Amino acid sequence: MNTTSNSAVSSTAKASWTYKDFTWALSLFGTAVGAGVLFLPIKAGAGGFWPLVILALIALPMTWFAHKGLARFVLSAKNPEADITDTVEEHFGKTGANIITFAYFFAIYPIVLIYGVGITNTVDSFMVNQMGMESVPRWLLSGGLILAMTAGVVFGKELMLKATSMMVYPLVFILIALSIYLVPEWNTSMMSVTPDWSGMPSVIWLAIPIIVFSFNHSPIISQFSKEQRRVYGDNAAKKTDMITGGAAMMLMGFVMFFVFSVVLSLSPAQLADAKAQNISVLSYLANIHESPMISLMGPLVAFAAITSSYFGHFLGAHEGLVGLVKSRSGMPVSKIEKISLAFIVITTWIVAVVNPSILGMIETMGAPMIAAILFLMPVFAMYKVPAMAKYKTTAPVRLFTALCGIAAITSVIYGAL
Repeated sequence: MNTTSNSAVSSTAKASWTYKDFTWALSLFGTAVGAGVLFLPIKAGAGGFWPLVILALIALPMTWFAHKGLARFVLSAKNPEADITDTVEEHFGKTGANIITFAYFFAIYPIVLIYGVGITNTVDSFMVNQMGMESVPRWLLSGGLILAMTAGVVFGKELMLKATSMMVYPLVFILIALSIYLVPEWNTSMMSVTPDWSGMPSVIWLAIPIIVFSFNHSPIISQFSKEQRRVYGDNAAKKTDMITGGAAMMLMGFVMFFVFSVVLSLSPAQLADAKAQNISVLSYLANIHESPMISLMGPLVAFAAITSSYFGHFLGAHEGLVGLVKSRSGMPVSKIEKISLAFIVITTWIVAVVNPSILGMIETMGAPMIAAILFLMPVFAMYKVPAMAKYKTTAPVRLFTALCGIAAITSVIYGAL
């Protein structure tokens, strides 16, 4: 009966927008808009105005083609209820599934570490610059904040998930309002920097990891693709293409407007200063502006963005670590869950105390694994997996997607060397 209804829907479904499609596009958009966006202007604007323009132009196709490919990959599974891990196991066997589970954990876990550092620096900057207080010892402040956020996840999971999903929309609204508010502050200092055209390809290449990280909404693609398949059957690929395209356009419009507005309101020296202080661009704006709105709203939005992102990524990292240990040890699951929880909390605390560069961590730890799963794996499957034959994208799209994935990984290797 379910198959009949699916085929009926798939034969009548039109490639037109519905309210449900719009809500899915918002969910994809909301998954991508996290703390990474708050550090994007610092890195993307570091190379000057013209490289930023080129990055903005390639961000849209980069984001759409990669997520479209991953959605099609999930749709290629025989089992309509299969998630991304099940699909990998079906196409590449148990070894492939283990590799992807491992890669997925190491794509999410470093982000938890990044947010441990980010929340500590945001609160410390707010206390010192806006509240006029003395700095609390870093080990104490970071420990208290990480324990408080983790307690929220452990003891109030359902409440936290509702709160974070509700936080996304006010956050987006405030980012748009702030972008418009900064327009009178725009100046030509960024544009007056004479572009080094010979060095521009390397500037763009080295900035690709932060674009991959900031626009990534792959964690929700699995559930999204399954739902489209349930409703539209064989016609699901048209819907996933359309909705991922809509989400990419929304990200391009809202996020890049925010990035340009921030970059044009600051000078190259100020962007370098924000990077040196290891704080989000909103905390930096709050510290240099007299406006009470920016002084209070900037750090609060940064706090909300980092906290909401921490909850989702902590759950993903914990689930991934439990899965990795469970398949290799005979310990009871409850014991594995407690040990995994302690490991993530303690390592996040240590990293927060050490205070490494947040942008450096995004580039070296977060982006390469995301690029491998999001950009390279679906393209590889299009060539190697028979079930992907009908989901193949065009040759130029496959080439562009693979090149972006390779660029994200090689730029990290180059940066490390």
